[in-house]
Amino acid sequence: MVYRRFPKYVTVGERKRKAENKLKKLMKKNPGMKPVRITGRAIATTWWGKAWNTNLEQYADYANRIGRGRSYVRHSAVLDLQVDPGRVTAQVQGSRSKPYVVTIEIKKISRPNWRHIKDACEGKFDSLKKLLTGKFPRALGELFTQTGKGLFPTPNEIEFSCSCPDWAGMCKHVAATLYGIGARLDEDPGLFFKLRKARMDDLVSEAVAETSRSILQKAEGKTGRIMEAADLSDLFGIDMDTGEEVSTYGRKYSVKPVAKRRKSETLAGKRKTRAAGKIAVPNDFTTVEKIIQKSPKGITTTGLVKKTGLDIARVRYVISQLRKKKRIKTPERGRYVAEKPARGRTGSADTAKVADLVIRSGKGITVADLTKKTGIDVKKIRNMLFRLKRNGKIKAISRGVYKKA
Repeated sequence: MVYRRFPKYVTVGERKRKAENKLKKLMKKNPGMKPVRITGRAIATTWWGKAWNTNLEQYADYANRIGRGRSYVRHSAVLDLQVDPGRVTAQVQGSRSKPYVVTIEIKKISRPNWRHIKDACEGKFDSLKKLLTGKFPRALGELFTQTGKGLFPTPNEIEFSCSCPDWAGMCKHVAATLYGIGARLDEDPGLFFKLRKARMDDLVSEAVAETSRSILQKAEGKTGRIMEAADLSDLFGIDMDTGEEVSTYGRKYSVKPVAKRRKSETLAGKRKTRAAGKIAVPNDFTTVEKIIQKSPKGITTTGLVKKTGLDIARVRYVISQLRKKKRIKTPERGRYVAEKPARGRTGSADTAKVADLVIRSGKGITVADLTKKTGIDVKKIRNMLFRLKRNGKIKAISRGVYKKA
């Protein structure tokens, strides 16, 4: 008669001791290892860590298997966990002497989801601190964790592998790594945006920039000095009364409405300002672009804030718009230089020739006609037209037809 032998029982203390000894040996060769340490009863305590674990546990594909990794992560079995954009690598101590290698790939958040989230966050954040500490309205928390449309990945967006011989789709080493990510987000919530390839500061600055832009659109037809109370409330996130009395510490003060200036008065004021020799405030885009052009080695966002005196959110918004227009480029992260024009056959003479033909055409001229008359390649013609249109010399009256601006 054959009796099957059960594996020898290993106590929690022995498991932790084994993991600690292995970690000390590995750190001698690789001091940059980042183990996952669980100090309290809960694996995660902050909003981002809890939301990460809750998101994984709500899926039926993971619910029956992810629990296998709780004891592993609590017993310090995750010896190393590295978070990179869209990728997590870990070493997990198992039954063998050599740790198992776990790799988890997570897809970038989709553009429609990111756009939807940015629209919902418009005007809600004025600093990264509120975002990272999880101090935001409950409605935003529900939006972030919405299945399939929020910030957190679904099983279809997660792929994983492990070097262990376990045939299961999700082994306990992968499960421990997933819980380890939640614990790591307690230490640095910014790693979540790094993992999902999304810039957290863009979420804040974009929200502030879009709010300012929408307020300026509402204020069209009024002077630049007057703002409605509702606009100020949206911008600064405060409630403002529009009545005639405001109560402060039990005392009431009457508030008189500000009279709107006439258009003629505004124009007269501008003429007086010019006559007095006062210099108008330069455009933020022009100011930032000129500073970048004068910095051949490049300049950082902090340097631009110091030289322009603008708010950091405004500087980041201007930089994003200049990059979209390909006026500046980023040789390395956080440093910006001017975009040099490409050299080639389409020089100043050819561009001037194309511009002359477009300007002389009364009803407009097509790209095909420009190609026939100049003998220049159609791709280069389109590039010249794009630059001339950007400089305000010509305009498009319909698709592929251009005339003088």
